[in-house]
Amino acid sequence: MAQKYKNQNFLTSVYYSFPVQLFMNHLKRNHLLLFCWFILFLVITENFGRYLGIPFLYLDPEYLDNVSFVSFFIMGFVIAGFSIAFHITAYIIDGHRFTFLGALSKPFSRFSLNNSLIPLIFLVVYIIQIIKFQKYNEFATTAQILRYLAGLLSGYVAMTLAMFMYFRLTNKDIFKFVADSFNEKLKQKLRVTRATVMEKMQIAKKREIRVDNYIDLNLKILSVPSDTIYRTDSITKVFDQNHLNLVIFELLVFLLLLFLGVFRDMKYFQLPAAATTILFFTIIVMFIGAFAYWFRHWAVTTALIILISVNFLMKQELFSGRFKAFGLDYNAAPAVYNHRTIREQNREELRKNDLKNTTVILENWKSKFEDNEKPRAVFLCVSGGGQRASLWTLMALQKADSATGNKLFKHSILITGASGGIVGASYYRELKLRALAGQEIDPGDPVYLENISKDNLNPVIFSFLVNDLFVKFQHFEYGGYKYSKDRGYSFEEQINKNTGSILDKPLSDYRSPEKNAVIPLLIMGPTIINDGRKLFISPHNVSYMNITGNEAIPVTPEGIDFLRFYENQGSEQLRFLSALRMNATFPYITPNITLPSKPPMEIMDAGISDNFGISDALRFIHAFKDWLEQNTSGIIILSIRDSGKNKPIAIRGTKSLFEKFSNPISNIYINFENLQEINNNDKIIFAKNWYNGKITRIDLQYIPQSLTGDPKDIERASLSWRLTTREKKDIRSSIYLKINRNELKRLNDALQ
Repeated sequence: MAQKYKNQNFLTSVYYSFPVQLFMNHLKRNHLLLFCWFILFLVITENFGRYLGIPFLYLDPEYLDNVSFVSFFIMGFVIAGFSIAFHITAYIIDGHRFTFLGALSKPFSRFSLNNSLIPLIFLVVYIIQIIKFQKYNEFATTAQILRYLAGLLSGYVAMTLAMFMYFRLTNKDIFKFVADSFNEKLKQKLRVTRATVMEKMQIAKKREIRVDNYIDLNLKILSVPSDTIYRTDSITKVFDQNHLNLVIFELLVFLLLLFLGVFRDMKYFQLPAAATTILFFTIIVMFIGAFAYWFRHWAVTTALIILISVNFLMKQELFSGRFKAFGLDYNAAPAVYNHRTIREQNREELRKNDLKNTTVILENWKSKFEDNEKPRAVFLCVSGGGQRASLWTLMALQKADSATGNKLFKHSILITGASGGIVGASYYRELKLRALAGQEIDPGDPVYLENISKDNLNPVIFSFLVNDLFVKFQHFEYGGYKYSKDRGYSFEEQINKNTGSILDKPLSDYRSPEKNAVIPLLIMGPTIINDGRKLFISPHNVSYMNITGNEAIPVTPEGIDFLRFYENQGSEQLRFLSALRMNATFPYITPNITLPSKPPMEIMDAGISDNFGISDALRFIHAFKDWLEQNTSGIIILSIRDSGKNKPIAIRGTKSLFEKFSNPISNIYINFENLQEINNNDKIIFAKNWYNGKITRIDLQYIPQSLTGDPKDIERASLSWRLTTREKKDIRSSIYLKINRNELKRLNDALQ
């Protein structure tokens, strides 16, 4: 072949080189294999999943709660394993297309070397992205970056050497003792597959892919022999061996994931989540190769049949498991969820009783002040936004409480909000409770900012891949009931770990301190997916939150009182961390919780209906407007939000075809927060018509800033449960902006 094309220019020689022809063959035939690489490229270049913080798992991997040489070593090790799986799969699918391999010794090793164009490009891009990310986002020193890269390359080389040592040995005597005996047992099953190989080799003789040169194992460029000898015995032997390699490699990876799932609670087996995702991709790549080879022309049809079958079985709940709220009794008779029970639970006598009981709490709140004093009532409304909102809320509460001489929580009646904001507010509220109880705790200590901003995404992704997809038989007990250790459990346990386990208590534990007004009431309002109502979670009955408007006009209840509705299922014993999880449910990351009702009630993030918590605060104010008018000198709505108000209007340039197709939906999603902001503004304006007292709104806003002085450097922290060092610094510094300092002064003046 080489003689035939010996008079050719350099570009032609490059084009018909083995690495380039393998790459062209992948572009032509192996789209699913390339898709796996494509996703990984998008992730490491921060073009996929950045909104959720997924690239951070790859560019800043944690192992044993630290980013280190070892964590990057693990990443290098599994990336090399993924590359080798790619080589094995590609060889089994396309090795027959390059018939000159039959005339070479160690054909698979040579094939892999020439097939390394994509893996090597990925490794180079990954290294560049690590350097940029660590320098820009983590402020890592040159020595730290070099240590990380040394770990990455050490892991990559270790895995590569180990695998190719195995390949080298199995081409000799080990193949005779292992592969031959293995294939004797599989001979009947592989007979059709081997016949397929022979058939493909016969076709390849006629449709041979032109290759003029290749890179040899000594890294020299050699011409393809012109007198290629088609060695059938060599080809079939290498096919058998690599079929065995594929089976063994896939089995080992699968067993590794099962092993990690079984021993997930042992910290040494909790690999970086990014490494686990690559292991998952490794299984997919090998399965694609085996599937495409075994089913050949029927591959697409068979895949569709399998997909339809799995979809049918999941509808029968054979594969899908429901995610539960810990502390509830799922064995008890489910609560009946229909319009009749909703009306019964919102009877006027029940609402009057709930109003009476909460009025006692308000009286206890007022008793903290002088007899003749009409204090200002503060309503804390905190926005959602993952860990970004958790850190900002805690930071804002610490500074606001300090700026007012620790008067903020004394004046606060109620906390409402969504997602991460409620997590941060709950943490601060618990710290204040313990400090007031006499414990030596300073709620304003910066150490708590470090705690709340620790990574919570890594264990959730790890649990999703090694537990939710493969190992579902692990359980734990809480409150006398047994639950699965799913990623919801991992989410709660990580928050519990980060906050020093001080939030790990049943909902009912907050009844007494709230009733005595030691701490503000906290009402969570996650969304019920079934019908769009709100589920109000509190240690007290709060049916008055379910209906707003004129009581003389019959209205449909807009909410459900969790405590009363699930009384027979142990609502009082709901784990408070589970309540936080329900209020912070985010698609794909923290799964939707299903509650024990008939039909099952599915719960979604509170931010769907109101990400700022203002509408819930206004519901409460409306229910107690008469008492508030008579007993306070006015209301302060302190909105702690993880986004700025009056953001610049986006400039829409020329749209691509895909943008024109997606914009009608994406624009709604992008402006969802703005729509809620406009709606809340209208509600506050309207409230001034039905509330005769003074309403003051104060906003503490997280507004991203440039840490370098360059306006192009401004970038909002990601909506994720993982923050970079840069993002943490940006969030914490935002409280010192002039606009926030002015708002803190207004707050202090209002409480004097």
